[in-house]
Amino acid sequence: MSAVASPTALICGISGQDGSCLAQLLLSRGYLAIGTARDAQMSSFANLDRLGIRSQVQVVAIAINDFRSVLQVLSCHQPAAIYRLAGQSSVGLTFEQPVATLERTSIGTLNLLESIRLLDKGIRLYNASSGECFGDTGDARANEETPFRPRSPYAVAKAAAFWQVANYREAYGLFACSGILFNHESPLRPERFVTQKVVRAACRIAADSGERQQLDNMDIQARLGAGLLNVWTPCGACCSKALRKTSSSPPAKPAPCRTSWPKRFLRRAFSGGMMSQPTQPLFALQTCASAERTLRWLQRC
Repeated sequence: MSAVASPTALICGISGQDGSCLAQLLLSRGYLAIGTARDAQMSSFANLDRLGIRSQVQVVAIAINDFRSVLQVLSCHQPAAIYRLAGQSSVGLTFEQPVATLERTSIGTLNLLESIRLLDKGIRLYNASSGECFGDTGDARANEETPFRPRSPYAVAKAAAFWQVANYREAYGLFACSGILFNHESPLRPERFVTQKVVRAACRIAADSGERQQLDNMDIQARLGAGLLNVWTPCGACCSKALRKTSSSPPAKPAPCRTSWPKRFLRRAFSGGMMSQPTQPLFALQTCASAERTLRWLQRC
């Protein structure tokens, strides 16, 4: 009797925090994990190396905003599931690159949907949407019924992709769903994100670098969850669970997250002295491993 072939999962955005964690999960479940990158030979896959799974993941080149490129990749690899995680993740940077943001996020999602429709192979699609689509809700809590009021090029592109997924699901019966994700953190975040900026600066200050840590806005409130929770837990916007459901009609809900403030995080990262001139970093943050303990604290703050 011939062995049953492993199902193939195509992860768009495998080099990022969520894509790497998701690849690790899918590999543990017997999937063949294929990741995409604009340049498969030149792109960095440090997170896959850090998780020890780089050799188990196949990486292919794709131009997500080029329909022919997307159709070719899907035709060649015949995935059972596609996880659409790739995109510009810095909201601030999207104001500087609004056209590229819309092309990669909205047009890229549309190319995937149209390719799935034309191939007609029953491919399932998970699209990573964002809580940024809700915009400023004031004191009200957002849920699946809250209207979108996007206030950045990032949010506009994510909102457009969300409704494209809904349209293809309703018009063509595709198994396509969106998960509404809020800010989520893990030690795999790159340094351009504020949490990593803080803990890495704390490491350098602990080593007597003489620098100062400065943040512009200390009064913002952010909904934070754990990056690993979005992939590993059996509830909310878990990417994997969303595509194991029998129907894609109900929207995927946000993963659990809690409100946090920069002041609280900085107090945790530094102990003693003024906030603007910290002295001894908490946990003696001289190593990446100890810095990660501060990141994991975000999951409970």
